[in-house]
Amino acid sequence: MLNPRPYWFLRHGETDWNSQGLSQGRSEVPLNANGIAQAHAAAHVLEGRGIARIVCSTLGRAVQTTRIVADVLNLGFTTDQDLREAAFGVQEGRPMGSWYDDWVAGTYTPESGEAFADLRLRVRTAIDRATEGAGLVLIVAHGALFRAARAEMGLSALVRTENGVPLFCQPGVPAWTLT
Repeated sequence: MLNPRPYWFLRHGETDWNSQGLSQGRSEVPLNANGIAQAHAAAHVLEGRGIARIVCSTLGRAVQTTRIVADVLNLGFTTDQDLREAAFGVQEGRPMGSWYDDWVAGTYTPESGEAFADLRLRVRTAIDRATEGAGLVLIVAHGALFRAARAEMGLSALVRTENGVPLFCQPGVPAWTLT
């Protein structure tokens, strides 16, 4: 379970691979025009929400989203390598398929990929590190990464997080709430 500290989460804006239903993993795929628009819209939703800090993944699509948001919020940001998307190995660039649910269930790990259990451990460490500082934090990262975070929050990991839609993550018992 994660430290019981609230935080904002934002999945990066859309990329061409997202729109085509392809698995990205660690592949560097930039935001498309829709993704840039999503990042701008998310930034305006996040204005006045008390965000004091931003921490993001080191992958380009998350950094690109973060730069747009940070500019609107007039904040700097830091990166954390542990917020990178899961490595999907041989599945990167291929269509999302039934393998993905098996990966979440822990019954399949793509060759050269990262096991979902390992991702959960990495995510717990990264989010705990991001939320231990002063003030409310915005974490900008990735879809599969947030599935692992959901599992750590006592929520179903089989829910897709939309690109560019901010979520407020509030600790609760037995599970967190997301709004």
